[in-house]
Amino acid sequence: MTSAASTAGTPAPAPGKLEFKDDYTPEEAERVIRNSKGLPVGVKPKMVWTWPKALLWAAISIVCAIGWAILAVSRGEQISAIWFVVVAICSYAIAYRFYAYYIQIKIMRTDDANATPAERVHDGANFERTDRRVLFGQHFAGISGAGPLVGPILAAQMGYLPSVLWIILGVIFAGAVQDMLMLWISARRRGRSFGQMAADEMGKFGGMVLSIFLVVMTAIAMAFLALVAIKAMAASPWAVFSIGMTIPIALIMGCYQRFLRPGRVIETTILGFVLLVLDIVAGGWIADSPVLAPIFTLSAKELVIALVIYSFCAAALPHWLLVTPRDYLSTLMKIGTLVLLVIGIIIANPSVKVPGLTELASTSTGPTFSGNLFPFLFITIACGALSGFHGAVSSGLTPKALEKENQIRMIGYGSMLVESFTAVIALIAAITISQGVYFSTNMSAAQISAASGMTITSTSAADEQAEAAVKAVNSMKVSDIEGNQMKVTWESEGSNGDTKTYEGVEALKQAASDIGEKSIVSRTGGATTFAMGMASFLKSYLGGHNSMAFWYHFAIMFEALFILTTVDNGTRVARYQIGEMLANVRKLKKFGDPTWRPGNIITTLIATALWGTMLYMGVSDANGGINAMVPIFGISNQLLAAACFMLVTVCVVKMGRAKYAWIPVIPLVWDVAVTFTADFQKIFDSKIGYFAAAKTWQAKIDSGELTGEALTNAKASLSNAYLDGVLSVFFLIMMATFLICGVVVIVKTLKAGRFGAETTSEDPFVESEWFAPTSLIATSLEKKVAREYAAKSYELAHESKAAA
Repeated sequence: MTSAASTAGTPAPAPGKLEFKDDYTPEEAERVIRNSKGLPVGVKPKMVWTWPKALLWAAISIVCAIGWAILAVSRGEQISAIWFVVVAICSYAIAYRFYAYYIQIKIMRTDDANATPAERVHDGANFERTDRRVLFGQHFAGISGAGPLVGPILAAQMGYLPSVLWIILGVIFAGAVQDMLMLWISARRRGRSFGQMAADEMGKFGGMVLSIFLVVMTAIAMAFLALVAIKAMAASPWAVFSIGMTIPIALIMGCYQRFLRPGRVIETTILGFVLLVLDIVAGGWIADSPVLAPIFTLSAKELVIALVIYSFCAAALPHWLLVTPRDYLSTLMKIGTLVLLVIGIIIANPSVKVPGLTELASTSTGPTFSGNLFPFLFITIACGALSGFHGAVSSGLTPKALEKENQIRMIGYGSMLVESFTAVIALIAAITISQGVYFSTNMSAAQISAASGMTITSTSAADEQAEAAVKAVNSMKVSDIEGNQMKVTWESEGSNGDTKTYEGVEALKQAASDIGEKSIVSRTGGATTFAMGMASFLKSYLGGHNSMAFWYHFAIMFEALFILTTVDNGTRVARYQIGEMLANVRKLKKFGDPTWRPGNIITTLIATALWGTMLYMGVSDANGGINAMVPIFGISNQLLAAACFMLVTVCVVKMGRAKYAWIPVIPLVWDVAVTFTADFQKIFDSKIGYFAAAKTWQAKIDSGELTGEALTNAKASLSNAYLDGVLSVFFLIMMATFLICGVVVIVKTLKAGRFGAETTSEDPFVESEWFAPTSLIATSLEKKVAREYAAKSYELAHESKAAA
């Protein structure tokens, strides 16, 4: 978003402000990185210790340890949800400050004297230096999809302890490490995408295998995420208007930043924030207007068409014009809402209603997802701790906008920590409501019918749905946090202002009434549960009980926005992947050049057509299109994470840093164990396997007992089960092949004993002539260097003109 005319986010100095006073201390002067012209281009990272800092980190560590102890050993007693926030923040702080820094200096060895792809190419469209604060927002928006919102909620059926352990420890040692290291290796290779880097480092065979997997996986991911968002937007004129208006707001921000006030990130942020607040408020007015609301009430098919057109434009247009400012704008809303939620949790101080481990943790019959705790809990939580799709965003997309190498830790590792924190908030939303309400909301109509003995559908009366849900919950042998049989309860404000606890059918009816809905029964997928929790937190200090319906619908819009920002980034990622895959054919080599505009348009059309077709089929047929492939999304996404770790391991070994290879190898081994076990079970297991399900559906069809719509649905389920089973086998074979290729390359490298950048596809060193701060908030030393850079670069430019 920062133009070529801007200098590290600082406006060009006026003639009277060229003087720079060299007031560096000896220690500061030693840390300043200069190029051959004497121009300061960076600051060496260094951990500076003082007694106050040592005491601060000691205090953080002690609080963190206490928090973990409370979460781990509490049994049969109420605990405050605030401890989850404390544990998460303390753990993230320690990991970022120490573990991520350790990886930076031992493996990445980032060097701001080396020009990034954005500086080397700088074509103003795909390669564009972007202010670190804006790029942080863009990257966070690109990786944060549905996973961190709904995955932890679905996993809460097994209790809070395994979920919180994986969300926090998983991101620290796996998810954030993957994102950061993938960003690093791509930034050292002219921003090339995942598949092309695999071909360069592991041979064309391994690269082609991964490229095919990537394109298929990305198309499925985009269609799936778009489907979730469309379901949230289809009946909401508020969401359609507010999200749609972020497009012109983003265009205004992009043009303001590039042409009117280059480098003025704070001004652009304030402008975008003001317009966004007005947009959200206006969305509420639109929704209440009998004249305007129908205009912005679009059907699912209309939304698909609009989304495909937007995604094509976002992927084909220059970064700075639409994608970067819109994603930055979305991040303002996302992080701002997270802050409001944390404040709400602190004020409301909700108690956890779910035990550390429920009875469902030892069975494979949970209603929100089937399968054992290992491996399926780790697959279900997905993006909140580890996501292979993030590797695709971290390679090929974000590296093309990176200003300096030392920003990689903040953008790659830091943004993933924020996504993990989002997952923690979602988990809190699920475990602080009554378990009875949780299961009533997240059990399907078929599950409720089977457990209650009452047949209900989505069109059944609300009272009938509620009665069946209560019977189903009472039949489940699941205990609450105090060891009692769980019940359906709901706390609400009575007519006299006192808090009243409703039970059974009345609890479900009151919960629906509080959020402005007719029924909350069988609202599967986790989105409704998250919105209910979010509304409960926010109404505690923003509007009171009567505002709960408002905050619930705000949360639905928030979820749609959270997901849609991943779709436009994913489309651009797919475009790069397709172009580089086509470039492997000799006559199509030009497609590998991301600056070739005809190629950009063609590959963008292919990318949008792939996921757009699956999406359109999905909204047209409840059993077709992307709906048929949703079950394989989680496993294939985590298989892709294994590929990321393998590529990183290959690069680390080739660079001669094999003694640090344990950093990517440990999460690689864990991820392979999880994903391959899950895939084997889904292929071969007689209870939860796809082919076992196909056999069951075939038997039902052959029995002749099904007719009409039931027979049609059974035939669709049969074909979907076979499709998912075949794709699972295909993905498993492809990933196993890729991993074997990686192991072969590592063994050959170690045997040859030749290491270093020359043995890799890493681009040769190119001297940087650009400075930008590394920290989200510039340090005092970085501010000094920025002033010197502005003065000296101005002088060099004038000397060059005079010489000419």
